[in-house]
Order: sequence, then C-alpha cells, then structure tokens
Amino acid sequence: MADHAGDGDDHKSAAESIIDKITEKFHGSSSESEDEKDLKSAASAVKAKIYRLFGREKPVHKALGGGKPADIFLWRDKKITAGVLGFVTAIWVLFELLEYHLLTLVCHVLILVLALIFLWSNASIYIKKSPPKIPEVVIPEDVFLGVASALRIELNRAFAILHDIASDRDLKKFLGVIAGLWILSTLGSCFNFLTLFYICFVLLHTIPVLYEKYERQVDAFCEKAEIEIKKQFAVFDAKVLSKIPRGPLKDKKLA
Repeated sequence: MADHAGDGDDHKSAAESIIDKITEKFHGSSSESEDEKDLKSAASAVKAKIYRLFGREKPVHKALGGGKPADIFLWRDKKITAGVLGFVTAIWVLFELLEYHLLTLVCHVLILVLALIFLWSNASIYIKKSPPKIPEVVIPEDVFLGVASALRIELNRAFAILHDIASDRDLKKFLGVIAGLWILSTLGSCFNFLTLFYICFVLLHTIPVLYEKYERQVDAFCEKAEIEIKKQFAVFDAKVLSKIPRGPLKDKKLA
C-alpha cells in the first residue's frame, strides 16, 4: 500500500511539474507578445516621426495609384515604359524638330494606310490565295464615354480647388498657388505647349524612379529645405504680411 501511495505521489509531482512548465511557457509567450507589441508601437512611432516628402505614408508605388500606370512610371516593366517613351519622343521629334504639322501627318498616315489596304485587298488577282479579311476599326462607345467622364471629373475637381482657394482667406495657400501659376506662365513663355508637355512626360517617367532609389537622401534634403523655407516665410510674415492693414472680418460677417 505504501508503494502504491508513493507511486501516486510521484505521478502527482510529475503532473504538477508539467503544469508548471506549461504555465511558464504560457506566461513567457504572453510576455513575448507584449514585448512584440511594444516594439511594434515603438517602430510605428519612429516611422511617424520620420519625414516623408509631401507627408506621404504609403510606398511610392501605391502613392502613384498602383497597378500598370505605377509599374510604367517606376520602370517595373521596362519594355512597355521604353515603348511609351519612344512613341512620345517620336511624336515630339516629328512636330517640334522636323516641324511636321498635325493635319499633314494625319493625311500622310491615312494615305499610307489606305494604299496598303487597297493593295492588300486586291492582291488576290496576282496571288492564288485570297488575302485575309481586314478587320474594321470601331471606337467602343464605353471607352470614349469613360475618357470623357474622367476628363470632366478632373476638370470639375480643378475648378472646385481654384474656387476654394479664391474664396478662402488662407493667404499662404493663395500665395503658393499664385507663385505656381507664375512659374508655369514663365515656363510657357520659354517653351511651346508640346515641348512643355514632353518635358513633363519625361520627368514623370524619371523623377519617381530616381526618388524611389534615393528616397532617404531626398527626404533628408527636403526636410532641411522645408525648415529653411518656414524660417524665411516667418521672417517675411513678421516684416511684411503682418504690417498689411486688414479690415474687421468678424464684423462684416455678423453684418
């Protein structure tokens, strides 16, 4: 009987030791999870303090909208990006360097296409085999309406932003827009519309990929530049803008 009692005590002590080990592991895992949570919160706080250009929180690919357009801008698909740049460069060379006119180009392309189609469709006289049927070119209504609707939405959004800036009393935003329009008008006087469009198109396909490659250096430089601009604007505000007389806006609103 004593032996059985001793065996029972041994089983109990073994079971208790196993339970103790399980509880220790459980507490250890819970403490590790708490530590991981603390590390994640600290990492998120550090990321929040890191300066990002234009205050973005997403990667460059997602900031550009993701999908195929972002792949083209960031040279993820080099063949498509090179093809698009080559096509736009050829258009710019034709119209700007060779001084080709749009109507002349359209007429010459139509002459060439019609001549090829006519010769190809009448090749059955000289060739025993009949040529394949030439497909008809039809612009889908959905695509045309979709492009027109997207253009309308973007124009309305631009007009709404300009209306808000003009009717708002935010002097900083107003001066920023005026400065941007003045720079754009200066560039427009130096280049024609096609050249300016081509320059913007090339910059759109080069600046994002360079920024993605040298992101840290650019963000650090822009942070220093923004701090310096804020200092200079504070001096300008104290010496010039603060001395501009302003009427009682609150009284006018109440009246």
